[in-house]
Amino acid sequence: MNVQRAKQIYESKDTIEVEMEGRPVWIENVDTANGMATVQIGSDPLNTQTVSVERLEEKRH
Repeated sequence: MNVQRAKQIYESKDTIEVEMEGRPVWIENVDTANGMATVQIGSDPLNTQTVSVERLEEKRH
């Protein structure tokens, strides 16, 4: 995923499914300057990581 799409998903009012390495994640913040995103992994709000947006994939239905 590119940083612009990650930012669009983060700012969207719709729920857009995103995965990282096959696991569902929730984008909590996007650092456009560095191409990084803070994501919540699964349903645990304490399980967060800051990763390259390139590791994120928009789930296609």
